[in-house]
Amino acid sequence: PAPHTAEVLAEIIIEHFFEWNLDRKVSTITVDNCSTNDAMIPKILSKFGRSSFILGGTYFHMRCCAHILNLIVKDGMSIIHDSIEKIRDSVSFWVGTPKREEKFIEACEQLEIPYSKKLRMDCRTRWNSTYLMLVSALPYLEVFKRLTQREPQYKSLPSDDDWKMATEICEKLEIFYEVIELFSGTQYPTSNVYFPKVCEIRLALNEWIFSSNSTIQGMADSMIPKFEKYWGMINGVMAIGVILDPRLKMKLLNYFFPLMYGSESTNQLNKVTKLLEDLVSEYQSREKRTTSISTSSSIVPGLDNNGGKVDWSSDFLKYVQETSSGDCVKSELDLYLEEPVLFNQSNISNFDILGYWKNIGVKYPTLQRIAKDFLAIPISTVASESAFSIGGQFLTPHRSKLNEDTVEALMCSQDWLLNEIEGNKFNFTCKFFF
Repeated sequence: PAPHTAEVLAEIIIEHFFEWNLDRKVSTITVDNCSTNDAMIPKILSKFGRSSFILGGTYFHMRCCAHILNLIVKDGMSIIHDSIEKIRDSVSFWVGTPKREEKFIEACEQLEIPYSKKLRMDCRTRWNSTYLMLVSALPYLEVFKRLTQREPQYKSLPSDDDWKMATEICEKLEIFYEVIELFSGTQYPTSNVYFPKVCEIRLALNEWIFSSNSTIQGMADSMIPKFEKYWGMINGVMAIGVILDPRLKMKLLNYFFPLMYGSESTNQLNKVTKLLEDLVSEYQSREKRTTSISTSSSIVPGLDNNGGKVDWSSDFLKYVQETSSGDCVKSELDLYLEEPVLFNQSNISNFDILGYWKNIGVKYPTLQRIAKDFLAIPISTVASESAFSIGGQFLTPHRSKLNEDTVEALMCSQDWLLNEIEGNKFNFTCKFFF
């Protein structure tokens, strides 16, 4: 319920944390980048206390990568707003009615240009849909020019400069579109897969700065400051995810950081290394406290459970752990980083990182606990939002007042029916195969 102020949102979230018994299990909160969320996070932290979170709550506030990327690209595209607007008007005119679309297809046939990509309108607030609109319109440049001679009502033909600018922008934005598609996935949520793509974006922006096109330079000048402002806040989490990926480790950072930061690369690498060392130290101290509590009892040291036979081995093992715990943790980290990376052509896109850490815990127990927490941090809200977006298939403008029970019944029925259909397909395939 309104008002949606930082105080109200913080109060509601805290209330549900306690209701669902999550107050001692939360490590981070991933939210869109807006001022209300920025003000809400400190209020939640003050209620729980920073000591219970990773590194004192340093990474409690996670900003959605997809939302940040959207802000960055929208800033860049605002520079070419006029050119995009003309192409948008042209597309809107020719898909406005079925009759106009038929005339457009007819013109394609006359010019022997295959109508392989259907013209599509965009959503002004979503740059990726604007990118797809431009991609769909560019192959038909000659068709638009021909139709301006046949249709007197068509008065929004873009100029040659507009088309040239749109072509260059599409080429530049292709990498951003690929990354936003990656961020929008729901089957690969671990942060290690995102970091290389973010590095690719930064390198692309570095190249734009030296472009001969002043507009492209202007886009880079607008996008780089926002990139550094927002991505620096989540860079640590993604960097730790990469280091915990046995295919990449520090090698990937050593490869990308000099290309991205130049003379500042050493400082950036030192920040990540310091973060990793602090994490190892914190997790090791937590384990030490837990071990101390779990092993404390009323049994007399040196005696077995029956109070008779002397058993010095367990006490000696505890003594070894306490006196060499610092060396053990450091050597564990060094040993992991010194091992050769497992990168090869067969596991570039198909690697079960969670399975790796599940099976390697005996060798690297502290790093396993860090991986368990850090690889679970969602750096995008797209996956969770998609779980709630299916309602739009039922709550259409013509059915906007359905009872909530009816909507739930429709959604469940559809899911069950589709599941049954897929099951029948699978059974038919198996019978046919055997």
